[in-house]
Amino acid sequence: MKLYAPHYYKDFTCIADRCTHSCCIGWEIDIDEESAEKYAALTDGYGAVIQRSTAGYPPHFCLTEGERCPHLAESGLCNIITELGEGYLCGICREHPRFYNYANGRCEVGLGMACEEACRLILTCDGFGTEEIGERDDADFAPYPTLGAREKIFSILADMTLAYPEKLEKLYDFAGVSPDFLTDGEWQDIFASLEYLVPEHASLFTCYCHRSAPRKELEAPLSRALAYLIYRHATEAEDEEEFRTSLGFCFLLERLLASLVCEKNAKTAEDMAEYARILSEEIEYSEDNTAALKFEISTAI
Repeated sequence: MKLYAPHYYKDFTCIADRCTHSCCIGWEIDIDEESAEKYAALTDGYGAVIQRSTAGYPPHFCLTEGERCPHLAESGLCNIITELGEGYLCGICREHPRFYNYANGRCEVGLGMACEEACRLILTCDGFGTEEIGERDDADFAPYPTLGAREKIFSILADMTLAYPEKLEKLYDFAGVSPDFLTDGEWQDIFASLEYLVPEHASLFTCYCHRSAPRKELEAPLSRALAYLIYRHATEAEDEEEFRTSLGFCFLLERLLASLVCEKNAKTAEDMAEYARILSEEIEYSEDNTAALKFEISTAI
């Protein structure tokens, strides 16, 4: 089966020790069984820092002080890579921040916005297209034909004859869902009720305002963020209801990001990137928070 990716995908390289928000800090890193067995067979303590959870849950590395991966050196580099080579990485470390979607007879790979380098590429890329980059093993596919509708959405985002607020209204009409079925105050209460990796972010997200209007120069990166969200979250929909719910979720996060950059007076895509990364880390990468927001949206469909 053919594998597709956004055109910026090929430009991604982990920036390792130059990263200011390391994915090796603050995350419980699950280990696939094959890698766990490989580490257990090594000397120098590679297997000793693996914690096995209750039945049904994968093993994971025991985090050290400051919630650091035990293999993260003070230099910011991974000891597994520097001492053993990339071939010894477990699956999640090897793949992050990549994600895969299977739909409409093809597989698509993307980069998650919680990674600061991926976020920079997403917000500064040119266009919304994908390209074939290789092959992928067969898999089950979501049956609902999302790609045609997604291309229509991307064409609206790319229409230079429309002002950005007009694009959003056209997208809401096309999808049949909009975040404004709840008031700003109601969404603020919902955002405040979510669970956060960083507790201070609960108050950060209560700046939500559906009518937020960032400065003109931020409309293009905001469009790219929305295209990324749709590419990631709406592609594998099983039916029309799931597709519309996923689109509503994407529209809501776009409005939250717009609210954040207005509240913080962001002036450039680089300024915006940090708030996009926080949003992604706290909501996109939290199954519970994503499910809570999608539940609210599904009630309006």
